[in-house]
Amino acid sequence: MSQEASMRQERPRGLYFEEFEEGAESVSPARTVTETDIQLFAGLTGDYNQIHTDVEFCKDTVFGQRVAHGLLGVAIASGLGTRLGFIEGTAVALREMTTWKFTGPIFIGDTIHVKVKVAHKKAMPRLSMGMITFDMSLINQKDETVQKGQWKVLIQSQDAATSPLLRQDQPGSEPG
Repeated sequence: MSQEASMRQERPRGLYFEEFEEGAESVSPARTVTETDIQLFAGLTGDYNQIHTDVEFCKDTVFGQRVAHGLLGVAIASGLGTRLGFIEGTAVALREMTTWKFTGPIFIGDTIHVKVKVAHKKAMPRLSMGMITFDMSLINQKDETVQKGQWKVLIQSQDAATSPLLRQDQPGSEPG
């Protein structure tokens, strides 16, 4: 077996579908939201709304200061969730984000983390994977939930002959 094929056969860091337990919870490391985060996100998306970018305008709003983009919170939640490692190398696709709620503002200087709970599992044996529904909560340093909802992710089964992420048309990609 070639070194490349051997590397593909190593166990991924993440959990296989069967290894997830309904009700299991994890908490990510935290990170502080910076002005640079907001400016870069505005540049990436083209969303330069004053509520995110104009200090003087924001002084007279209900928030009294700039607020991070809601979708920046979603993006950071995704990154923080990934840092937990349990879907690394086994996640096939993010399929849905359901009932996502923006329940509070995220300000420059807020330190946020994600709480993840395995809410539901649905096996899909013909596809050698399953769907995991995660309850996601983005929480600030005051223990206030600022965003929450459910994410549905396709996760590889441990009995899959090969990872669904690998190209199947490559020489040496055949199982066995």
